[in-house]
Formats: sequence, structure tokens, C-alpha cells
Amino acid sequence: MPALLVCLAAPVLFVVQIVWLGWVLLALAVASGVLVDRRAGVPLARSDEPSIARDVSLVAIGQFIVSLIPLHAELDNAAFVRFTLALGGAVVVPYVISRFVYRDRAISFPWRGGGRWTWWQWAWLGGVIVLGYLILPFYFITSGVYTNWPEVTTPDLIARLFVGVGAVGIWDELFFICTVFVLLRRHFPDLTANLLQAIVFVSFLWELGYQAWGPLLTIPFAIVQGFLFLKTRSLWYVVTVHLLFDAVVFGVLVHAHNPDAASIFLI
Repeated sequence: MPALLVCLAAPVLFVVQIVWLGWVLLALAVASGVLVDRRAGVPLARSDEPSIARDVSLVAIGQFIVSLIPLHAELDNAAFVRFTLALGGAVVVPYVISRFVYRDRAISFPWRGGGRWTWWQWAWLGGVIVLGYLILPFYFITSGVYTNWPEVTTPDLIARLFVGVGAVGIWDELFFICTVFVLLRRHFPDLTANLLQAIVFVSFLWELGYQAWGPLLTIPFAIVQGFLFLKTRSLWYVVTVHLLFDAVVFGVLVHAHNPDAASIFLI
């Protein structure tokens, strides 16, 4: 119940956007986690034994911080500052609390974990480029969701879009995989934890702009990213996969407002 509540808060916060109700769900998630720990005899203070209350509180804190700003894509200086503070805080604050208050190492960022990439990892990177080219331009242009991002008509705006798309893509893996997924895995089987983190992942992407029939793409993407992290133990690998998709997204967004350029992608 605590894990389900904290994850169901995400669609309330980021899809239907009833912020106060989402905050209530986050609070209920933490409160129910405390009750579960008490019944199981798990100390709420520092302990080597995983605590659902502590772990759910970290996920709740991250979501609460993100919910403090609108997630509609904008490219002005104020938006960059808002996103940097909110998204950065959603990763840094739970990490600091976990490491220095709860005194555990549940959250980590294994950039070089998993060793050298295997043949199938390299093959999947190629597959990502092909799938991105075949799917993403069709999705953005035919659904019209490209209008959820500002039109970029100058080199400065194009550069800002490139930085913004890439930075948010990296953040997705830092928070949804290395924070939410990793914390939930301490209490659930891998598949269950992966499905739960996908709820939060996809809800965030919805408010960011991946709407219409976007969840048909973002749900499998979130689950696959969790699976890849389990198989590779490499944050660098899942970030690379994400950035390859985002490179196609960037190209589509730059050209989608120009009918001639858009037709090139559709061909």
C-alpha cells in the first residue's frame, strides 16, 4: 500500500494535475509506511534493515519537489533555473537524506557498473536509432504533440532545446531508475518494482508533453529502461540509450514546424 500510494500520486500530480490531492497521497504513503514498519518491527531510525517508510519517504520527497514547478517545456532563462533547481533537488535531496540522515547507501549512481558492453548492448544502441527514426517522427507530427514544445527558429533556441532535452533525459534515469526503481527493489520483486516506477516515469513525461497516445510509447520505454539497468548494472548505458532516443526527439522538434522538413522525417 505505501509503494502503490506513492506511485499513484504521480498521475495525480502530473497527469490530472490536482496537486493538493497528490500531496495528500504522498503523505498517506509515508504514514502507511510507518504503520507497516511498526507492525513488522522495523526501526524507523537508522537500521541496516530496509524500511518501507524511509524508502517511500525518499520517493515522496522527490515527487513533491518536482511538483513545485510547472513541467510545460519552456526555453527562457527563468524556466532553465526552475528546472535545474526542482529536478536537481529531486535527485540530490533524497540522496543526501539517504546517505547522511538514514545512513544507508540505497541510492547510488553506478556510471561504470557492469563492465564492458557486450555485443547485444551495442546492437540495441543501433536498434534504438532505427526504432526512434521509425516511430518518433510519426508520433510527434501526426498527433500534434510537438506543439507542446516551443517553436525553435533561431540558433540560440535550438541550442537551448538541445541542452534541455538532453539534460531532462539524463535526469529521468537518475531519478526514475537510480532513485525510485532502486528503492522499490528493496521491497518487491524486480518486475513489480519496474512496473511501479513506470507509473511515475510515464506520468512525468505526460506533463512534460508526451501526451495523446504517447503512453503507448513511454510505458514500454520506461519498463525496458528498468530491465536494461538490471541487466547491465550501468547507469551510463541506460543514459546512452535515452540520449539516442532524445537525439531523434530533438531533430523532430526542430523540424516539425516546417512542413518540408517534417515530410523528410515521415518518408
